[in-house]
Amino acid sequence: MASAKEQIAKILQEQPDDSSYDEILRELAFARMIEKGLADSDAGRTISHEEMGRRIKTWRS
Repeated sequence: MASAKEQIAKILQEQPDDSSYDEILRELAFARMIEKGLADSDAGRTISHEEMGRRIKTWRS
């Protein structure tokens, strides 16, 4: 697996030259969220769609 520095460099290289600072930060944050989500999934830290639906319903109350 690539180092964090290598992953960041790759993301930066993929961005258009006219990307704003905020756009680049959003891309970096998004990549990190995906990485964390995949790690959670690999470790079995997931819930079913039905459970998520129940949790969302409590937010609306």
